[in-house]
Amino acid sequence: MTDEPAVSVFDPRRCELGEGPMWHPQRQQPFWFDIIGRRLMTIEGGAPKEWQFDEYVTAAGWIDRDRMLVASQTALTVFNVADGSAGQSWALEADNELTRSNDGRADPMGGFWIGTMSIQKPRGQRGSIYRFYRGEIRKLYGEIGVSNAICFAPDGRTAYYADTDTATILRQRLDGEGWPEGAAELCVDLRAEKLRPDGAVVDAEGNIWNAQFGASRVACYGPDGALRRVVELPASKTTCPAFIGADLDRMMVTTAGEGLEGEADGQTYVVDGLGVRGQAEYQVRLD
Repeated sequence: MTDEPAVSVFDPRRCELGEGPMWHPQRQQPFWFDIIGRRLMTIEGGAPKEWQFDEYVTAAGWIDRDRMLVASQTALTVFNVADGSAGQSWALEADNELTRSNDGRADPMGGFWIGTMSIQKPRGQRGSIYRFYRGEIRKLYGEIGVSNAICFAPDGRTAYYADTDTATILRQRLDGEGWPEGAAELCVDLRAEKLRPDGAVVDAEGNIWNAQFGASRVACYGPDGALRRVVELPASKTTCPAFIGADLDRMMVTTAGEGLEGEADGQTYVVDGLGVRGQAEYQVRLD
């Protein structure tokens, strides 16, 4: 047994829709997004820093020390955080003005999975999930309401993803190059509890930590889908966790403030004392 974890404010800047937190292993630095605010955010040298974009930005993977692959409304773009410059870009549903990117994460083989969703409500099932691998974007799944919870097990052969609108988290076997192998299987079914699975991350032991939108919590599930632990947070709309810090033993949690007036909503939090460690974020390979 461990003591109760301590939850505190990691960054007080209010996000309309905080998302996509990641810990850059080479820079030893956190990054996250305010999707609606169209901002990439960080803390550098103890001070807050951010970059403003012309369209929604939602998720990223690291390429090297200075370059990141950033998912926006219409593209995957190489972005240099050292000088703020944009490089090579690959179109992502650029011909569909009704959708934008959403949740994404790099996989163990150097690919980058990115989901899309409808911008406006009612959403319908306009979303998809793609994999970017060595300069090519390939569609993996379609007819998704809100793509979320993209994360990968330590074995390197298992992916997870969710459709928030169907309240399910699915498990997908991967082949040796990181492509889906066979059909996805149900892992966590939240329909009876009427919970909405948002972003997720897998710890070093293979447990899935899932932010649940509107429930003020991050829940931990085993690889078998069984609930193991719940961490309560002060903000209602928790959106995504990430393990951060030199030992990857702190959990950063983004939240959304859109439509809410509480001081706690939209801030970014950190959970200490969980007694678990995360996995380092995988590197995106361009070629």
